Parts: sequence; C-alpha cells; structure tokens
Amino acid sequence: MTSDHGKKGGIEFSHRSVLLDSAVDYLVNDPAGQYVDCTFGRGGHSRLVLDRLGDQGHLLGIDKDPEAIAVAEELAVEDTRFSWFHGSFAELGLALDRREWGEVNGVLMDLGVSSPQLDDPARGFSFMRDGPLDMRMNPQQSPSAAEWLADADEKEIADVIWRYGEERFSRRIARLIVERRQEEAIETTRQLAGLISEAVPKKEKHKHPATRAFQAIRIFINRELEDLELGLQAAADRLKPGGRLVVISFHSLEDRLVKRFMRDLARGPKLPRGIPVTADQETSAFRLVGKAAKANAEEIGDNVRARSAVMRVLERTGTNNSTQGSA
Repeated sequence: MTSDHGKKGGIEFSHRSVLLDSAVDYLVNDPAGQYVDCTFGRGGHSRLVLDRLGDQGHLLGIDKDPEAIAVAEELAVEDTRFSWFHGSFAELGLALDRREWGEVNGVLMDLGVSSPQLDDPARGFSFMRDGPLDMRMNPQQSPSAAEWLADADEKEIADVIWRYGEERFSRRIARLIVERRQEEAIETTRQLAGLISEAVPKKEKHKHPATRAFQAIRIFINRELEDLELGLQAAADRLKPGGRLVVISFHSLEDRLVKRFMRDLARGPKLPRGIPVTADQETSAFRLVGKAAKANAEEIGDNVRARSAVMRVLERTGTNNSTQGSA
C-alpha cells in the first residue's frame, strides 16, 4: 500500500490509493504497452504502473482537478514515459488522439472524489469541516454547489438529491433549502449540513444525515455519472485485443452502471429473434475477468474509505471494432 501526498497552503494532505496492487496487477500485461490512468489524483496508481513498465512503455494520466495536474506535471518531468491531459475521462478519445495513440493496452478508472479533495476544507466536498460550498473537481468550471443551490428551483433540487443520493427525505430538504436561501445565501458546508440535519426527521445510525445529499450534489455538479458512461464507452472502443479496463467504484450508483456496462459487453450484441446468427455474431469481443473484488480487512484498517470500494475488470478478447451502441 502506498501513499499519495499533496500540499496546499502549508497543509499536507495524504491519500492511500485503494486496491492499488491488485488493480495494477490486472491492468499491466505488457511492459512495453500504452496505458491510461483516467483518474490520476496524486499519482498512486500511476507510479506503480510506471514501476511495472519497461523503457518502451508509456502512461497517460488524466484528471479534471488542476491540483492533480500540478502533481502530474512534476511526474512528467521526472519520468519521460509519463504524460498528462487536463480534462475529464469522458474526453478519453480526444486525449488519445492528441498523442496519436490508436489502441491502448489498458485503462484504469478510480472513481469518485479523492481523499485530498475530501480532506481540504477549501474544496467544499465534506461536511466534516467547514468551508466554502464549492464541490467542483475542476474549480475553473461553473457552477459551484453554492451557485447552483442559489438558483435551482425546489423540484430540481429534490430530483437531484433523490436521483444521485437516493435520499428519501429529498423533498423536505429541497423545501427547506429554498425557504432558507430567501433569508441568507447558503455558502458554506456547515450551513448546508446543518440545514439538512434539521430537515431530516429520522437519523440513520452511524451515518450523518447530510451524507446522501452531499454525495448527490457533488455527483450532479461534476456530471460524474454522465462522464462515466462516456468514459467507459471510449475506453472499450480503444482497447487492444487482450487489453483491460479496470474500474474501482465507491458507491452503488457507480458500481451498478459499471456492472451493467461490462456485463452487456461480455454478453455480446442483442440480435432480434428470427434473424440467422453466424458464429462471429454469437461470440462477444469482451469477457469479464474474475469476480467483483473488494478491499481486504488490512487495507480497510489502513484506509476506512476502502470499505465501500468495488473493483471490476473487463478484457477485450476479439478484434477492435467499435462497441458503440452495444452496451
């Protein structure tokens, strides 16, 4: 288990990459290959991938977060086998085209918000520390969570909290947000967390009442599920035969999407009944590798956030025809 470290304003943030060794074990099958770390973060997975690559191998790191890209720039200076792209993994195709890469040997996605983002109050992701209500993985994009909550109508807020947080009191929360914002702007994580606690009549044991709503707003603000759908498709389209897509998810919405995408590709195209089927059409160009994997007790002990992690692996087995529309 390795640690990633970031520093901002004199404060050091530490992050342990989840399922580090097993993810890289599944990913790297050719030391001379080309690989993509779609969620560079602070480089934990990337550094281990580079350790496994030979002189001819290359790794591309992608991240939305400018702070992550600053770390990636330093790594690119240290190791010429590494390059970076500032953007979403939904733009994976563009990132590969810019480097004149066609197919790649492997793609890794470590989804969700990173520990340095959660632990920095200035980013506004967590209700555990007071800070500006931002929640943007890329602060250069708009709107922030505070800006959206200031303008969105009650129905939209309720729909977002229900859809992305599965929060059964979403309507009560949305109603109170709209009422209170008329009195004062909701601009800090402490304000929003307190408001949600007030709106939720029944508290879950061992879970802060703001957990689901904060997750929902973050996912919505950063278009996480929409980007994930696009990124999964782009990754599958650009894998070489034998190449693997390794995805680590941290909540059920992500994992259900990943599971369904990989399952459908492994099953192959759905053809209408009554149409003659050739042997090629019966065989999928993909297969699932192993079962869904979770962190072991030791890793969870080192990093409590690992307890919800689920890793799934998909391998391209056949020719690299586009998978568009098959999932």
